Amino acid sequence: MKQIRVIILIICSLLCLKAGAADIYVAVNGSDNNPGSKEKPLATLHSAIRKARELRRLQDESIKGGIKIHVGKGVYQLHEPLVLRPEDSGTKDSPTEIIGADRVVLSGGVQIGGWKKPAHAIQGLPKEAIGKVWVTDVPNFDGSDLQFRQLWVNGNKATRAKNYNGALMGRILSWDNQKQTCRIPLQKNIDLAHIKGMEMLIHQWWAIANLRVKSVKVVGQSAELSFMQPESRIQSEHPWPAPWISDKTGNSAFYLTNAIQFLNEPGEWFEDLINHKLYYWPRASENMLHAEVIAPAIENLVKIEGTIDQPISFIAFRNISFEHSTWLRPSKQGHVPHQAGMYMLDAYKLDKAGTPDKASLENQAWVGRPASAIEVSYASQTTFENCRFLHLASTGLDLKKGTSDNVVKGNLFKDIGGAAVLTGTFSDEATEVHLPYNPSDKREICTNDRIENNFITDVTNEDWGAVGIGAGYVQGIRILHNEISDVAYSGISMGWGWTKSKNAMKNNTINGNKIHHYGKHMYDVAGIYTLSAQPASFITENVVDSIYKAPFAHLPEHWFYLYTDEGSSYFTIKNNWTPSQKYLQNANGPDNLWENNGPGVADSIKLKAGLTPAYRYLLQEKAPHSQRGINQAEDKSVVFELVFDDKNLPGDKVLEKFAEENNLLPGDIYKWNNRLVFYTSTLKVESLQQTLKRLNAKEIKLYDDLFYDFTRAKNCGDKPVAVWDNIILSASLVKDEKMQHEYLEYHKTQFERWPEISRGFCNAEFQRLVIFKKDRQLMLIISIPKGKKLDDLNPKTMENNPRVDEWNAIMKKYQEGIEGTKPGEVWVFFKPIE
Repeated sequence: MKQIRVIILIICSLLCLKAGAADIYVAVNGSDNNPGSKEKPLATLHSAIRKARELRRLQDESIKGGIKIHVGKGVYQLHEPLVLRPEDSGTKDSPTEIIGADRVVLSGGVQIGGWKKPAHAIQGLPKEAIGKVWVTDVPNFDGSDLQFRQLWVNGNKATRAKNYNGALMGRILSWDNQKQTCRIPLQKNIDLAHIKGMEMLIHQWWAIANLRVKSVKVVGQSAELSFMQPESRIQSEHPWPAPWISDKTGNSAFYLTNAIQFLNEPGEWFEDLINHKLYYWPRASENMLHAEVIAPAIENLVKIEGTIDQPISFIAFRNISFEHSTWLRPSKQGHVPHQAGMYMLDAYKLDKAGTPDKASLENQAWVGRPASAIEVSYASQTTFENCRFLHLASTGLDLKKGTSDNVVKGNLFKDIGGAAVLTGTFSDEATEVHLPYNPSDKREICTNDRIENNFITDVTNEDWGAVGIGAGYVQGIRILHNEISDVAYSGISMGWGWTKSKNAMKNNTINGNKIHHYGKHMYDVAGIYTLSAQPASFITENVVDSIYKAPFAHLPEHWFYLYTDEGSSYFTIKNNWTPSQKYLQNANGPDNLWENNGPGVADSIKLKAGLTPAYRYLLQEKAPHSQRGINQAEDKSVVFELVFDDKNLPGDKVLEKFAEENNLLPGDIYKWNNRLVFYTSTLKVESLQQTLKRLNAKEIKLYDDLFYDFTRAKNCGDKPVAVWDNIILSASLVKDEKMQHEYLEYHKTQFERWPEISRGFCNAEFQRLVIFKKDRQLMLIISIPKGKKLDDLNPKTMENNPRVDEWNAIMKKYQEGIEGTKPGEVWVFFKPIE
């Protein structure tokens, strides 16, 4: 029996050795007539995929351990996308892997040579560019001139000629929705009326729009622009986001592009499709006789296309660089995004607000999805690992629909016009965007995909309203330990639909990511942003820091580190490190839990966020940060007071739940009689102005006029204790306006003229004492060491200090009780909820 066991083991070992992977080789000097061996490689991945498909169709013995397609070093120009279909699927035991050597590039670009100095004068070229620009013929691609919107010179993106140099932009003068026109100021020495093919980029709230200019009418010192259809109608009819007109913060910013008249600085180019010429003004470091100039030619480099009944599975790409994709829709139909880069197919404002899901909704929109370099649909167990996504016009990688258990890990995403990664449905084109998506066939839903340890930098550099990682309707997604920097808008956006209704989303996680240097251009922004109900979802242990000062933001303070937007429900937001608690909860749904977020989060959590050690080598690819400043949130105290009808005062349990959902501590809430007080931060005002309405108070008052501020550090010269209790009192000033003014003058000069008062506060261990005023009513907050009692401390203010009694006697004549106090009662104490 022992000998038999040995023989069996030997046979099993031999079988295991025999079940190796089939190897197919591709090389730039190969031939598709070759067998694909190491000695005689194929020339294209298209042929390698076909060979692998045949091996699977014939159930060849060689593939029991899988198929490995080895791609040799070099650049492989694609004239059409590489398409993988259900027939190309591997299995768990026999996957298909496409593995690159040291530097493998799949490029959708065309190299452009033949550069020379122009022999003749160029009509319309600015004087400063004469003798500086170079010219070549527009390349022919598939039988016609190659049209493109991007150009890379020696690996650096050049700038399509525009009328404002560098980061400068102009400001529109007006927008006429009825005429569908825009007025802009004229610039010297540029005759806009005779330019054909010009485009306008306009900055509006959280998105830009690219509009093709149809005609220009000069009116005095301004120009009136009209635009091509369909973008003209959509831009003027949709209500959000729209052009901004404001004397306070400035009108919407804009620039014009795509005209020879704008080619006036190094690094700019112009494609003249009428005369079939391409012009470029080289940067100082560029020699056009030897420069590598590449224009993108195809939109999709790779398409992984399964079907709902035949998904594709077990395909992996490793160590491949995907480069030079194009996206031409803005040049042919304009581009008016709704949000996150999803462009509007139709959009308008309802005359009478209200839809079945939302009674107040006035905005209707149907959206399309921008093209991506890599598109994946109805696929499972696919992997993109240690790849590079570079120099791409629109989205980098898009897990569009019906994906499950896919992994995007350890990749670099850099120099991308749109989002780095998109996943999940963002409303089908036939479905209005605010309607909840919850398909009867759950196989449509992107489920359990993992986006992990990727470095995302300098993305959204053309469509400024796109995001670093964008997830629509997804289930079980894991967005883990990515680092995202230098994006124009939000770092991570998860959710769609603006709805509290239950939908396809649940069980989603954003954990351990590091997001910094974001919001370069657009506000109404956050490092992490969510929409709609997502039960059992978590945002935990992330680091969000360093939001840029965006120069053309419509509302300069409307930026956040964390932002749960309309309908966001059932989230746990916990242990996220941010420099301050500048968060927004806008029209949220129920059952969100906010716990331990802000600068007090443990250093260990902060240090672990971002790429794990094995992937930190990617950081050597980081794009340079902008020279713009970084916002610092100013964290000041404010008070909200809510006045109720007696029967409507919420109970403590309701208030504890409210605090949990709205980033408050129960200890921030105090009550007296029929009133509640919330002692909080200016950073929470915008959220609370909305969410406090849920408590159905008959009146909500904000006290942000702080006219008196005693602090221990400033007035006592010593360090305050770490933890305080706050005592909150309220009274009113008398009606006499002259006496009110006297009262304020006393407090304005108290520190200089009545120093004994401060000395008394120091003796009593007061940590801070502030007074807010709203109309005649005062809110007094006395902060004392936690655990101590005001009754024990307050007498110390008067010990050997007779001027305190004198001060108190003077103050009495200016004060009276608020509504609801007893006769002779002045200051009332608000007690913390229990």
